[in-house]
Amino acid sequence: MDNRRRTLLGRTAIVACAPYLALKLMWVLGSRIGIVDLHGIGRATWVAGNAVTFLMDAIAALVAYTLTRPGGLRAPAWLLAFPLWMATGLLTLLMLNVPGSLLAGLVVDSPNPMTKGDFIQPWVYGVVYGGFIIEGITLLGAFAVYAHQRWGGLLRRPLRELPDTGTRAVQRILALPAAVLTAGFGVVEILWGTGSTLGVTKADAAARTIVSYTSGCVQGLLSLACALGVLLLLFPRLLPRRTPLAGLRVRVPLALAWTGSAVVFGWGGCLWATQTVAGVLSAGAPPAQGGLPGLVGAAELCTGLVLLCTGAFTLAELTAQQAGRTGPAGISPSGTSRRECPAAGDR
Repeated sequence: MDNRRRTLLGRTAIVACAPYLALKLMWVLGSRIGIVDLHGIGRATWVAGNAVTFLMDAIAALVAYTLTRPGGLRAPAWLLAFPLWMATGLLTLLMLNVPGSLLAGLVVDSPNPMTKGDFIQPWVYGVVYGGFIIEGITLLGAFAVYAHQRWGGLLRRPLRELPDTGTRAVQRILALPAAVLTAGFGVVEILWGTGSTLGVTKADAAARTIVSYTSGCVQGLLSLACALGVLLLLFPRLLPRRTPLAGLRVRVPLALAWTGSAVVFGWGGCLWATQTVAGVLSAGAPPAQGGLPGLVGAAELCTGLVLLCTGAFTLAELTAQQAGRTGPAGISPSGTSRRECPAAGDR
C-alpha cells in the first residue's frame, strides 16, 4: 500500500513540474509569452536565471521519479536528501505564502504583484504557483512515505529514547548557537512581516507588497519552528515525564528542524546570495538589500549551512547505529536490500 501511495504521489509531482518547465524552456529560447515588461533586465541575466530555475525544477522531477522506483529505497541517502531538503524549503514557503497573500489581500490594502500585471501576466502566476503547490504537496508527501519506509524505526522512536551519538557534544556546540540565531531571525522576520521598518531603508519599505509581508510572517514562524525542533533534538531528555510530551516521536521535532532550516537557507540565505551575485553581474538586476536585511540574509546563509552539516552528520550516525552496519545506504553486509532503521517489531 505504501509503495502504491509513494508511486502515485511521485508521478503526480512529475506531472505538476511540466507547466513550469515548459514555460521556462520557452523563455530561454526567446519566447515572450506571458511577459509584460522585463524592467531593464538584460537578456543574459534573464536567460541565465531561467536556465538555473529550469534546472532546479528538472532535478525535483528527477528526484520525484526516483522516489517512484523500487530501487529508490537503495539509493544513497545523500543523493536524495539534499535536493529534497532544498525543495522542502522553497516549496513549503510558497505553499503557505501564495494562498496567505491572496487571503490577506482581501482585508489589507497593499499591492499584490501576482495581480498587478506590470511584469508578468497574472495567468502566469496562476499556472506557476498552482503547479508549485501541487508539486509541493505530492513531492513532500511521497518523501514522507519514503522516509517512513526507509527510516521508520528512527522516526517512530520516542524522542526521550533517542540514543546519544559520538558527536553529540560537538552538535550542541555548533547547532545550539545556530538555533538561537535562527530564533532571533524569526522574530525579526515577523516584525518585518507585520509592518515594522526596523533596519529597512525607505526605498525598500516603499517597495513592500502584500506578498513580502506574508512571506516575512511565514518565514519568521518557520524559523521559530526550526529553532524549537533543533533544541528538542539536542536536548531530548528535557521533555517532562508523565505528560503527553513525554511520548513525542522523533519525527515531530525532526520535521520542524528539517523544514524550518530549509526555509531559512533557501528563502533567506540563498535569496540574499542570488540577489548579491545578480546585482554584481547585471546592471539591470535589482540590487541586494543592505543594512540589517542584508546582514540577516548573510547570517541565514551561514546558519542554514551549519544546521545542514550538523543534521547530516547526526542522521548518518543514528541511521548507521540503528541498522547495525557501516555499508552503503540501504544495503546490508550480505549485499541484500533492507531498511536502514527497522522498526521495533521487525527485530
